[in-house]
Amino acid sequence: MQADSRVTDIARVIQLAVAPVFLVSGVGVTLTVLTNRLSRIIDRARYLEAPAVALGPNKTDAEAELRTLSRRAQLIHRAITLSTACALLICVVIVALFAGALLSTDLSALIVILFIMAMCAFIGALLSFLREIFVATASVRFGPEHR
Repeated sequence: MQADSRVTDIARVIQLAVAPVFLVSGVGVTLTVLTNRLSRIIDRARYLEAPAVALGPNKTDAEAELRTLSRRAQLIHRAITLSTACALLICVVIVALFAGALLSTDLSALIVILFIMAMCAFIGALLSFLREIFVATASVRFGPEHR
């Protein structure tokens, strides 16, 4: 009877761990978006730093755009760091769920604190991402004179 109870406990923990696993998956997708944006920022900065552009007639424009790209890269870097911290904290939540069941210990307070920390990190990541989008759209210029 004791073994059946343990199997039931583990099955319940697996059910509880499914939601955080989906959350880790969502954070992973967010990390993909963020790293793609960072790659594009880096590629654009490398282009602007090429001798033909950096020493050309639009040197001042290139320098201004490089400053904007630097700010955007900092914001994306912060968002990536916070998203990664969120994913790690969620993984620790999952480990704590299983450890609590395995050790028959109430780790609910720890799990709640870790989950709140994970959500705060993700909120910070989304705010940094939003700020980067504001910086990016504020620097957009259209028209033939801006090519």
